[in-house]
Amino acid sequence: MRLVEADREGLKKFIRFYEERYLSDPLKRNSMSGLLKSLLYGKSVMCRSSYLEPVMVEENGEILMIAVLAQVERMKDYLQVAFFEAKEKNTEAFSLILSRAEELANEKGASKVTGSLNVHVNYGLGFLASGYEERQGFGTMHNPPFYNELFEESGFKTIDMVSFRKDLNELEEILDPRITERLKRRYTIRSLDYRNLERDAEVYTNVNNDAFKEHLFYYPRKAEEDLELFRDFRPLLKPENLLFAYKGDEPVGFMLWYPDFNELMRSDETLGLGTVIKNRFFGNRISTVKIVEMGVIPSEQRHGAVLALLNRVFEICRGKYDTFESGWILESNDNSRMLGVKMTDSVYKRYKAFIKDVNP
Repeated sequence: MRLVEADREGLKKFIRFYEERYLSDPLKRNSMSGLLKSLLYGKSVMCRSSYLEPVMVEENGEILMIAVLAQVERMKDYLQVAFFEAKEKNTEAFSLILSRAEELANEKGASKVTGSLNVHVNYGLGFLASGYEERQGFGTMHNPPFYNELFEESGFKTIDMVSFRKDLNELEEILDPRITERLKRRYTIRSLDYRNLERDAEVYTNVNNDAFKEHLFYYPRKAEEDLELFRDFRPLLKPENLLFAYKGDEPVGFMLWYPDFNELMRSDETLGLGTVIKNRFFGNRISTVKIVEMGVIPSEQRHGAVLALLNRVFEICRGKYDTFESGWILESNDNSRMLGVKMTDSVYKRYKAFIKDVNP
């Protein structure tokens, strides 16, 4: 058994192994291999400010486990074990990856190693930790339980996260109509304007960076990185899927939501042109809407901007979808978690991220 860094030819085997984990499982959907290829082949804007080292554990010519060891300049204290995938629980193989990650962390001056963070939170965070028998939702991970076991048994600290789900037909108006009208006078909600995509990418980036500057795992984004992300998903996202909250002329919040495109994909299908075509003709068959990300600048977080955004997205979604599902929320984030509990009554799925201190 040996650990090898994937060279140009090895990247093909690396990506094939990654895709096999998804295309061979009826509960999974391959929506992230396009991003992975962009990172590994140096095409993504993120490559300009990141160190990426794809590694594979091989035995008798067979790949057992893979990961991208990553360090981002704006998050230098963390060495990431990103895009981790494994064929089976093999502690010896995992120890080879972890040893290289810790060695690299010392070389790069990082004091911590993370698990389940895929370069940036916008690209993925959190191994699935419940609901393994349910189909993977768009924008979240799906993995066997032993992924968590490998990190837990190797001395990593667990960061717990939760998501929420609710039948839209059971959801009454969030607010008293009088409060709704008051919020509409205080905040203006507008949709993404594709004619001014560069401007709106910058608005999104600036609000994001302000809203999440104290958030674990988050590091400041650049507008060009978010612009790349929006351009990649433009064929799937309508203007209404990214909402901005304004107080006067100042942008103070945003909400990113979208239909669960995984409902249109076959288990052996990769996200791409076929998904775009299906969404255009059969998008009305999607039953679930995902509230992926919502951010409000600190000065407006307790003044109703969150509720104004939620109220607007539910105005759009009622009658079109049956169910809404939240993205992951840190269990330690009491405000967001309690809002989820209040709206939905219970936790839907659980996820785990991992951090381990590195001893130089």
